[in-house]
Amino acid sequence: MSVVLVVNSGSSSFKYQLLDMDREQVLASGLVERIGEGTGVAKHTVAAAALAAPDDPAPTVTEATYTIEREIPDHTAGFAVMLDAFAAHGPSLDEHSPVAVGHRVVHGGARFFEPTVVTPLVEINIDELSVLAPLHNPANLAGIVAAKKAFPDVPHVAVFDTAFHQSLAPEAYTYAIDREIAEAHRIRRYGFHGTSHKFVSEAAAAFVGRPLGELKQIVFHLGNGASVAAIEGGRSVDTSMGLTPLEGLVMGTRSGDLDPAVLFQLARRADMSIADLDTLLNKRSGLLGLAGVSDMRDIGERRDAGDPAAQLAFDVYVHRLRAYAGAYLAQLDGVDVISFTAGVGENSIRVREEAMATLGFAGVEIDPDRNATRERGIRRISSDSSRVEVLVVPTNEELEIARQTLSVTS
Repeated sequence: MSVVLVVNSGSSSFKYQLLDMDREQVLASGLVERIGEGTGVAKHTVAAAALAAPDDPAPTVTEATYTIEREIPDHTAGFAVMLDAFAAHGPSLDEHSPVAVGHRVVHGGARFFEPTVVTPLVEINIDELSVLAPLHNPANLAGIVAAKKAFPDVPHVAVFDTAFHQSLAPEAYTYAIDREIAEAHRIRRYGFHGTSHKFVSEAAAAFVGRPLGELKQIVFHLGNGASVAAIEGGRSVDTSMGLTPLEGLVMGTRSGDLDPAVLFQLARRADMSIADLDTLLNKRSGLLGLAGVSDMRDIGERRDAGDPAAQLAFDVYVHRLRAYAGAYLAQLDGVDVISFTAGVGENSIRVREEAMATLGFAGVEIDPDRNATRERGIRRISSDSSRVEVLVVPTNEELEIARQTLSVTS
């Protein structure tokens, strides 16, 4: 059995999944949070696949979740809690020993364009790239260091959010600012959500039964963070996020695209500091800034109740989606498949309907009944007469990280 542990580490928490890659099934998952904040909390879930007998054709068992509370001063202590949870509740890591550990790392800059086995030099590079992702890379690195102590005898692999977009051409990733300044400070567009865009575009190609290499695709990853990618032949040719995950679409709390002069105006007229502006654009903007709530479900409820702020927030959100859809149709010279994924993309009937409503000229036709179906799994929401396949594709970044981890270790 090829088992991979996938780790997604934040500054005060980390998520994990243990996956049986022979069957591509989750054996266990968990969340360790409030690290360094007094009493920490860990939730460990043993999946049905680990509880059922391997030869049971119709297992009736369901997953089981356990909660642990104790002081967790740092990530190393957090991994000790995770190991205790496996030992106490299973599945046994002796029987399901990971052959490798895969780590999500947000920013790989221009240095990393594929999954990379972690070495001391790689750790140094991840640390140096923290200047481009100060909120993410240090936390990702802390998780790697702690995980290597917990699992010292297996390879650890870094899978970078930015790697999938390293195929962008210079005209797509270059900002039109002073070239020497840009080069000195590594100012360019990098793109994010790469593991999701890669997973979804490959799953979409398999679903429609056509070779990935011959398809032109647009993938909307719409969650609290949101991005869209234009993908041709399985390679990213454009994407909405840039130097950081702030650029592009309207998000839960992030503004997305903005005239940079807005910042100059606020600094001069509102006496806002760089820290103030950072907080405004990343934490107090987007849907939250427009309507007071960041969740699209809440926006929908308030919109239905006649709240004009929620209506405007929804309209601004959809306007930006349409703008990028049109831009990427032009960049790709047409499209074969459009996919929606992540929390909003997979669940919001209205967002999908409105985002596609003006694309009839490009051969896009949504089937209202298919779009309204709340089935799980990958599904088609376009009509039989639509020239473009429009899909809902549940993303699985952990599985993609595990696949990429095995690709460089097996």
